[in-house]
Amino acid sequence: MCGIVGYLGKRPVTDVLVNGLSNLQYRGYDSAGVAVVNENCISIVKKEGKLENLESALESTPVSGCVGIAHTRWATHGKPSDINSHPHYNADKTIAVVHNGIIENYKELKAFLAEKGYEFYSDTDTEVIPKLIDYLYEDNIETAVMKATDMLKGSYALGVVSSKDNNKLVGVRKQSPLIVGIGENENFIASDIPAILDYTTDVYLLDDNEFVIITDEGIKIVDRNNNVIEKAIYKVDWKKENVSKGNYEHYMLKEIHEQPEVTKNTLDSVIDQNTGFFRKITFDKEMLSNINRIYLVGCGTAYHAGLSGKMAIETLARIPVETDVASEFRYRNPIVDSNTLVIVISQSGETADTLEAVRKWKGKAAAVIGITNVIGSSVSRECDKVFYTRAGAEISVASTKAYVAQLTLLYLVAIEMAYTKGILTEEESKEYISKLYQLPKSIETILDSEDRIAALAEELKDEQSLIFLGRDYDYPVALEGALKVKEITYINCTGYAAGELKHGPIALVEKGTKIIAVCGSMRIEEKTHSNLREVMTRGAEIYCVSSTEHKEFTNIVISETIDLFTPILTVVPLQLLSYYIAKHKGLNVDMPRNLAKSVTVE
Repeated sequence: MCGIVGYLGKRPVTDVLVNGLSNLQYRGYDSAGVAVVNENCISIVKKEGKLENLESALESTPVSGCVGIAHTRWATHGKPSDINSHPHYNADKTIAVVHNGIIENYKELKAFLAEKGYEFYSDTDTEVIPKLIDYLYEDNIETAVMKATDMLKGSYALGVVSSKDNNKLVGVRKQSPLIVGIGENENFIASDIPAILDYTTDVYLLDDNEFVIITDEGIKIVDRNNNVIEKAIYKVDWKKENVSKGNYEHYMLKEIHEQPEVTKNTLDSVIDQNTGFFRKITFDKEMLSNINRIYLVGCGTAYHAGLSGKMAIETLARIPVETDVASEFRYRNPIVDSNTLVIVISQSGETADTLEAVRKWKGKAAAVIGITNVIGSSVSRECDKVFYTRAGAEISVASTKAYVAQLTLLYLVAIEMAYTKGILTEEESKEYISKLYQLPKSIETILDSEDRIAALAEELKDEQSLIFLGRDYDYPVALEGALKVKEITYINCTGYAAGELKHGPIALVEKGTKIIAVCGSMRIEEKTHSNLREVMTRGAEIYCVSSTEHKEFTNIVISETIDLFTPILTVVPLQLLSYYIAKHKGLNVDMPRNLAKSVTVE
């Protein structure tokens, strides 16, 4: 959510800032702005709407300089507007700030500053920050920023510039991501790596309550007490082509097509190709034998991956698993003790609610394990142990390949747990692993039927609502399919356990109701079909994802695999269906309204 870019160097600053914002558009935003330092003041240009609006404004009102900050805003406090857009500034425009996060005590600070004579022009929480810095400013901008953050409550990543210190760029991180890009005679701050990938692949990863001061002399990172912190350089292994669309019309379609490779890469990162077995065993047998409960925690798509992971771990490792949404798990009072394992799932590794769950239960549980796609993310640094999905950069807001990689890792975790506990032999484990390695080819087969799925999407594009059904291993996929269609097509979709249909939801069914049925799990296929016949008799039309064709349904056929692993296959047609419905409707597939890729606020 929101994007920050900051630059100090010799290039034309607005070129760098706008390019950085362009590479962060996937995070979701509703306005954009820049602040560029001149000799005696700061030039600020900001516009509601897409980045093109800001670019047009900069063409008609050019600004120049070598130090600046920029921001794409996803509205939290105050509606999208030019006034509420970032950067925000003090009265004489000598201090400007961009901010990701939420200031929880902004009302108190606003009242305090109003008593001191400060006036406010926006509805945002952020506006108190530059005015607080102005109030506290004495000798230099970094000291004023440090004093100001002592008074702030909440989460924030800040970029700050001042014409009083016109060759200085200050950043600070607290519970919202911020990185430092290291260039040659130029340096950067950014909320995510793609913003600076055109200029450098060397970065520092800031931790909470760390400040960066960038000047012509270089980079200095300090703590709250102004003690210098020595950081290791993190080498980004992404290539520019990893974050481009290539020959695809949208990132989402590209990322769907990358899933065979992503599944194999994730398997290869854990499995030794020579032995067909784990490179190393992660779980200690004695520790695992004492675990009597596992929590799988995530948000949205990651939560749905956890639901499939729950079934896999309970089926293979025979350990009770509870799956919870992070925004609930962090506030309720679950039973977590030294016999509990907590596994959190987050594509970005920066999801605010998931991170708070990590912080709440680390040290209380036997271990907190992270599953994330981003090396160096907060989840990867704060968990006791981390498993990385090998999905590469996922740009589209609607997660596809990261979800399939999460499923792959969760299946591997379940197999390894079962082996460590002695439930599976090495040969039995290898057999399961071998079946996982067959899935990339099966995904390719589904992708070969893309044109047919696109044609079915044409039939569904004008629907006002859709119902998704599934039982057993298919139920989490029904939920994920409903979410995918909902988030990028704006069609009201709901996923149900098929057996629950007659306990209320069947009241929604009438002649012409379209139902998407997930029937990958063969052991209960007939049970699901019974539920489908119940709605067919009431006039519903069935679109069925299954490894077998059925004359009474419109079929989307997938390859066969064992029931346990079917979610990796059954989800792919639903991803394609959601993509093509959105495309047929002429919607912005990669950046759906109101949504953001990385949800860094509660």
